Amino acid sequence: MRKIGFIDYYLDEWHAEKYPEWIDTASGGNMKVTSAYGMIDSPNGRNNAQWCKDKGIELRSTIEEVIQESDYLIVLSPDNPEFHKELSQLPLRSGKPTYIDKTFAPDRETATQLFELAREYGTPLYSSSALRFASEYIEIERSGIETICSVGSGSFNNYSIHQIEPIVSLMGTEATRVMYIGTKLSPALLIEFSNGRQATINHFGPECPFTLTLNYESGQAKIVKPESNFFGSFIDRMIQFFESGEPVVDPAETIAIITIIEYGLKAAQTPHQWIELPS
Repeated sequence: MRKIGFIDYYLDEWHAEKYPEWIDTASGGNMKVTSAYGMIDSPNGRNNAQWCKDKGIELRSTIEEVIQESDYLIVLSPDNPEFHKELSQLPLRSGKPTYIDKTFAPDRETATQLFELAREYGTPLYSSSALRFASEYIEIERSGIETICSVGSGSFNNYSIHQIEPIVSLMGTEATRVMYIGTKLSPALLIEFSNGRQATINHFGPECPFTLTLNYESGQAKIVKPESNFFGSFIDRMIQFFESGEPVVDPAETIAIITIIEYGLKAAQTPHQWIELPS
């Protein structure tokens, strides 16, 4: 059995709650989360000790202990990516395959630094939104996409990655500029890609499912709604990554995604004005 270690800001959160069972089931019991570290106790839930007791996972007081006892590492903190740089310093020096949860980094500079650190120490690394792996998205014809309109729920800060990640996987990394076109209640961002291609992301209420509408150079249009078990596919890819040490997502795509999010937040300060993206 291969051992996985959790490194988190605090452990009582949705991803940490779900991943252990999903990984155990998907790997046929060949991989298990066996140890965990939390920087702080949850401000609104169980403390780290109680969470570990409930999950049957050993709580460790340092990141070093988790790394030493694990074959593979998962840095979580999905809602607090500002802590990913601090939490990842030792994992990315370990040489052990490391998955860093969405959102990978708070800005382009940090994202680049994390990949550079992993390369320096030969540590396999990747990150992704689970929605990238929805079978409906994977099956989309990529050639000739001119426009994408994406809708979904949640705040821009935490959930824009679930719309931007599929868009970049479909349209590539050559985003050139962004414009904020939303309101306070319904954030929205216009993204321009090379050759005049465009995509929009739109955030609505919690009852709004993730959906893509695509238009092709041919004039053909299609609507795609992810209804497959994309979390199951996501966990399968994570297991493949741990086994092979081969990242599932190109770092250039992850950096492009983080760049769009960072500059999208900047664009929100000056709506309806283009903000150029760094190349």
